[in-house]
Amino acid sequence: MEQVDNNRRRWLSLGGIVLGSTLLSSTVQAHLSGSKPRSLRFHNINTNEYLVSKFHNGKHFVKKELQKLNYILRDRRTGKITNMDPKLFLKIDQIQKKLALKNAEVKIICGYRTARTNAKMHRRSRGVAKQSYHIKGQAIDLRVTGVPLSRLYQAALSLHNGGVGYYPRSNFVHIDTGPVRTWRGR
Repeated sequence: MEQVDNNRRRWLSLGGIVLGSTLLSSTVQAHLSGSKPRSLRFHNINTNEYLVSKFHNGKHFVKKELQKLNYILRDRRTGKITNMDPKLFLKIDQIQKKLALKNAEVKIICGYRTARTNAKMHRRSRGVAKQSYHIKGQAIDLRVTGVPLSRLYQAALSLHNGGVGYYPRSNFVHIDTGPVRTWRGR
């Protein structure tokens, strides 16, 4: 009897995962369908570079703009660039909508990290994950000019989408496109 219950639980869990991923992708589709062009204003505080990017034309991501975003989010220590997950940019856009912001400056603390950079940072700080989503191009540490960090964190949490870390002493919020989870750092 216990074997039947375990199999049943496994199938129900699998069904929940499939349903959840279907709903998530339909949520993203609904968010994009019939949408207006989207743009972001970035300031990389480590390289002092600025970028205004119209990364989505209302129907599709704009490849040249994604390349510019990839560049400004490169590993600042090595200069290496990766293809960042475009869902990050949609997530930042959604956060700004939640906060009723238009054209706010997003301060980038950290975007992409090479595995080597991440390993060095991990050795120096226990707050750096060994298998960070930064390595995969799926994470950004940021703050938004004129927005209290706690409000930014709450807006990111309210999306129920990906990882959200709150680092009040370091003055940034981490967002990623991994599984839904949350934590508080330093």
